[in-house]
Amino acid sequence: MKVGARRKIVASRWARASGRGFHWLGAIAASVALWAAATIAASSADPDRIEMHIEMFGLAGAHVATNRTVVEETTDRYAITTDAESRGIAAVLVPLTSHSQVRGRLGAGVVQPQAYRGEVHRNGVDTLSRVDYAADGTVAGESTPPAVTARPVTPALMRGTVDQLTALFMMERQLAARGSCAGHLSVFDGRRRYNLHFRDAAAETMPAPAARSVVAMAQVCHMRREAIAGFADESGTSEGAHAGKLWYARLLPGDVMIPVQMEFATEFGGVTGYLSELRGGGVHMVLTQ
Repeated sequence: MKVGARRKIVASRWARASGRGFHWLGAIAASVALWAAATIAASSADPDRIEMHIEMFGLAGAHVATNRTVVEETTDRYAITTDAESRGIAAVLVPLTSHSQVRGRLGAGVVQPQAYRGEVHRNGVDTLSRVDYAADGTVAGESTPPAVTARPVTPALMRGTVDQLTALFMMERQLAARGSCAGHLSVFDGRRRYNLHFRDAAAETMPAPAARSVVAMAQVCHMRREAIAGFADESGTSEGAHAGKLWYARLLPGDVMIPVQMEFATEFGGVTGYLSELRGGGVHMVLTQ
């Protein structure tokens, strides 16, 4: 197969995945995630701010997306904003951008989201999601246009959940504090209800190109998504990232874990993300070009 034809197939597959749930990788980040969060002690009047850029690559090494995440934290509040957009041939064939944000409260060992908003713009079609959280654990959310699903998300299934940005934030706070990511979190993103299961793996030498950074070793976490409701099929494996591996390292002052590389299994094959730029705590790092 010619290189040009292969790139078009890669971009087409990525774009279809983005429209059916793969866009949450841009939130990790957030992962995906993007998939990104961090913890530094701060005063309420002077929030700590961490900015991360993550580049995503699909089949045949095609550059498919750029993710930008900003995490702001004070002693009692947090806010996370993630923006992602298609790159390379993917941007030519199927233009796609997404924006998601959450704000919430912090307490003694407690992370409580207050409001989550997400939007995806793909080929002139807008998908909007909202989730609001009450202090008693009640959650109300919706996504427009509504999706046809195998099992609808009921108010009972929403209760006690967090959004996907907060879920990663919580896991990474735990990893920084305890040295372990093991556990599970109940997630509702306005459309889908699922559980994220994390488990620890042995520390590893960073693979290239992440090894170009100042870190040689990283803590490793494995992720598995368990579909509950709101998916087109019962297993959820036909929509977005259902398993993954994440590498974390301490790149900033303080008790902070930063995702430096991530790999996800999707219905269209593997997707890999690399931390390319990091700002925070008086540090500015460019890890990959």
